[in-house]
Amino acid sequence: MPTIEQLFERHGPRYRWLATATVMLGTLSMVLTSTIINVAVPAIMGEFQLGQDQVHWLATAFLAAMTVGMLVNAWCLARFGSRRTFICAMVIFIMASMLGGFSQNFAVLVAVRAVQGVMAGLIQPHALVTIFQVFPWNKRGQAMGIYGMGVVLGPAVAPALGGILVDTLSWRAVFFAVLPSCLLALFMASRFLPGTAHARDHRLDWLGIILLGVGLTALLWALAGLARRGLDDPVLLTALIGGPLIMGVFAAWQLRHPYPLFDPRVFRYPGFAGGFFVAMVMGAGVFGTTYLMPLYFQQVQGMTATDAGFILIPAGIAMAIIFPLSGHLSDRLPGAVMITTGLLLMPVSLLFLRAADIGTSVVWLMFWVALGRVALGLMMPPVNTGSLALLPPEMIPQGSGVVNFARQIGGALGVNLSAICVQFFSDRHWHAHPEAGHPHAFEVGFDDAFLITASLFILALWPLAWMSRGQRLKRTETS
Repeated sequence: MPTIEQLFERHGPRYRWLATATVMLGTLSMVLTSTIINVAVPAIMGEFQLGQDQVHWLATAFLAAMTVGMLVNAWCLARFGSRRTFICAMVIFIMASMLGGFSQNFAVLVAVRAVQGVMAGLIQPHALVTIFQVFPWNKRGQAMGIYGMGVVLGPAVAPALGGILVDTLSWRAVFFAVLPSCLLALFMASRFLPGTAHARDHRLDWLGIILLGVGLTALLWALAGLARRGLDDPVLLTALIGGPLIMGVFAAWQLRHPYPLFDPRVFRYPGFAGGFFVAMVMGAGVFGTTYLMPLYFQQVQGMTATDAGFILIPAGIAMAIIFPLSGHLSDRLPGAVMITTGLLLMPVSLLFLRAADIGTSVVWLMFWVALGRVALGLMMPPVNTGSLALLPPEMIPQGSGVVNFARQIGGALGVNLSAICVQFFSDRHWHAHPEAGHPHAFEVGFDDAFLITASLFILALWPLAWMSRGQRLKRTETS
C-alpha cells in the first residue's frame, strides 16, 4: 500500500486535488443516496401498500445505521487503512444498491437501506481525514470550502433526478442512479487513497455497537408502532421502555471502555449538553423536512414526482450558497445570534407551509422551503464550532464525534416522528370527517407535522441558552 509521501512523489502537487476529488465523489454518492429515495416514497407506498408509519423506515433505517457506521469509522481507519476501508465499504454499498433495485419485498428494502447507511457512515468521514492529511494547515479552509460546495449541491440535484427517474422509469431506478459515481469513486480510491500501518492494539467495542443498535432500533420501532398497537401491547411497551434503558447502559459502558465509540465525558463541560440538543433539533429539521417535502408536494399539492423534485432545487441551491457564507459569518458574529436567527426563521418557513393550500402559488412554496434551508444553513457552522469551543483541545475529537452523533440521531428521530404525525393526524381526521376525502386528510396530517416540527425549533431556544451560558463561563475562565 503506498503512503501519502509515495503518492505525492508519483502525482506531484496535483495529488492533493485528486485525493480530495476521490473522497468528495464518495461522499456525494452517499448524500445522493440518502435523499434521492424521498421523492420515490409515494410510489413505493403504492406498490407495497404501506402507510406513512411504515414506509419511513427507508429513511430512518439509513440514518440510524449511518450513525453506527460513523462511530466505527475510526476503528476501521486505524485497523485497515483509508484505502481498504473506503474500497470495501463502497463494494458492499454497490452490492446493496443493486439488491435494493431488484427487491420484491419491503423488508429487504429496509435491510438494504440499513446496509447502505452503515457503509455511508464509513465513507463520509474520509473527507475530513483526507483533507487534513494532504493539505497544509493554511490551505485546508479553501479545500473544505470547495469540498463542501460540491457535497451540499448533491441534495439540490437528488430530488429532481429522482423525480425524473420515478416518472420515466420506476422507483427502482433510484437505487441504480448512484452506481456510476460509486464505480468512479471506487476506481479513483484504488489509485489515490493511501494505505496506513495496521493498529492491532485498537480494539473495536462490539458490545457498544450491539447495545446502541438494539436500543436505538427498539426505540424507533416502538415510536413507529405506537399508533397502530397502543400502549396495551406488551411487546411495544417493553420496547418503548427498554430502548432508552439499553441506550443508557450503552452510555455507561462507554465510560468504562478504553476505546469508546461515544465519549460521554464531554458532557462534563458546561454548555456542551445544550449544543448536543440543539444539534439534535437541527438534525431533525434537516432530515425530517427533507423526507416530508417531496411527499407533501405529491400527496397534498398533487404534483408529479418530477415536479416535486424540481420545486426543491432552489432550496438546495440556497443552502449551498448560505453554507460557506455562514461559515464566514460565524468567525465575525456571535454564534448565539446566528443560531437564534435560524431557530426563529425555520418555524416561519414551516408555519407558512402549514398555511398553504392547493391554490398556493408554486413560487411561494419554493420560497418558503428555501427560507427553511437558509435557516438551517445559518445554524450548522456555529452549532458545530460553538459546541467544540466549550471543550479543551484534547477533547475536541471526541466532541466532534458526539455532535455528529447528535445530528444523526436527531435526523432518525425527526423522520420517524414526522412520518408518525402525518399518519396519525391524517387517520384521525379521516375517521372524524370521511366526507372530506383523503387529500384533505393528508393535508391536515402534514400541517400538524409542520406545526410540531416548528415547535421543536422554538423549544430549542432553551438548550441554546445552556450553550450560551457555558460559552460565557468559558470566556470568564480564560480571561
